Amino acid sequence: GGHPGPQQIKGDQKARLTPRNPQTIPDPHPRFPAKTNREPLKPPETQSPARHHHNQNCVSTHTADSPTVNGPHTSTYTSSEISSPKMTPAVPLTAAQFLLLLLFILGGLWSGPVACWRPWPNSRPNSTDSLLGGSKKYEGSSEFVAMRYHMGPVLTGNITVYPIWYGAWRSAQKRIIREFIGSISAAGLRRPSVSGWWRTVRLYTDQTGANASGTVRIGSEKNDRFYSHGRQLTRLSVQSVIKSAISASTRPLPINPKGGVYLLLTSDDVYVQDFCDNVCGFHYFTFPSIVGYTLPYAWVGNSAKLCPGVCAYPFAVPEYMPGVKAALPPNGDVGVDGMVSVIAHEVAELATNPLVNAWYAGQDPSFPVEIADLCEGIYGTGGGGSYTGQMLNDRDGATYNMRGIRRRFLVQWVWNHLLNYCTGPNALDQ
Repeated sequence: GGHPGPQQIKGDQKARLTPRNPQTIPDPHPRFPAKTNREPLKPPETQSPARHHHNQNCVSTHTADSPTVNGPHTSTYTSSEISSPKMTPAVPLTAAQFLLLLLFILGGLWSGPVACWRPWPNSRPNSTDSLLGGSKKYEGSSEFVAMRYHMGPVLTGNITVYPIWYGAWRSAQKRIIREFIGSISAAGLRRPSVSGWWRTVRLYTDQTGANASGTVRIGSEKNDRFYSHGRQLTRLSVQSVIKSAISASTRPLPINPKGGVYLLLTSDDVYVQDFCDNVCGFHYFTFPSIVGYTLPYAWVGNSAKLCPGVCAYPFAVPEYMPGVKAALPPNGDVGVDGMVSVIAHEVAELATNPLVNAWYAGQDPSFPVEIADLCEGIYGTGGGGSYTGQMLNDRDGATYNMRGIRRRFLVQWVWNHLLNYCTGPNALDQ
């Protein structure tokens, strides 16, 4: 996801998870500056803003130069050329030639953001390869994506995730998230597994050639059940919550700037700035002026009451998609099962771009396109365009694509910069 400056921090699913109707609704993952003067907390209505930033196989901007017209075009002819033109019989264009000509013209005229649609829900999640155009392990390939390393730090040492549970959380909900994070480094999981998914993240290296860490573990946790900063948080007050957690008089979280990831998780009755409008989660780093240290952190919210059709898709379906049946969440909790993929998205990007100056695509570091941004909505083979990809349905009807410790999860794929594809474990790995 993107990581603007102090007032414009990353927008992910930073990210929405909801597909958009390609006939009327544009891409739901913009990178707009943070808004101010928010309305009071209330469940948002169905969103249909004319916004865009990027999607799974699109770069944020297209750099082709626009044609410049300085005035009427004039040419000089001799009288003989005018009076005696050489006529050549017209040759009809073939369909292929016409298409190439049209694409060339449109490419020259377009110099703005590339618009791509979020995937529609796959009405047949376990579709056969023939329905998806043949068997392909890697999806979302694009020759236009240039994922580059910008010499910043990568988390190559052991990564410790410090959850901050803000608001009202049930024990069962916490267990789902804890066991997902614990599954990232777990050995011996049945394929397709969460640890197999993390192997793509490990392909990213720092300037010494060291790979992103293969060890991700849960550290100390902090409960803020009394909403110490209220039920409506701005992007900057998110950092204040983290400061309270590391400076608490009792059981403060350790300060770990090298391998620590501070994960603020807000309950379903907490509204964070731009939640449901632009983002479902974001990551950035804390400002010393607020927290006292530079610490990589992420926020992810539970959308169950505010906007499940936006941030918990496909376990909830927005109103503008009548007739589409929601998938059954693998752990029985629409909001938390929806959060898992957002958490995965943010942790993967924190590992590879913790200070927003390491791995990203695009020329503008204020609005980087990161390794999970490029693959939002792709969960398996065939993903992209109009499909979420092949997924698994368990005996109880739950939809998932990866196995973890005692649980199943639905997690989006991430970008493989060596192959220029979105990659990950999927139903074909059975």
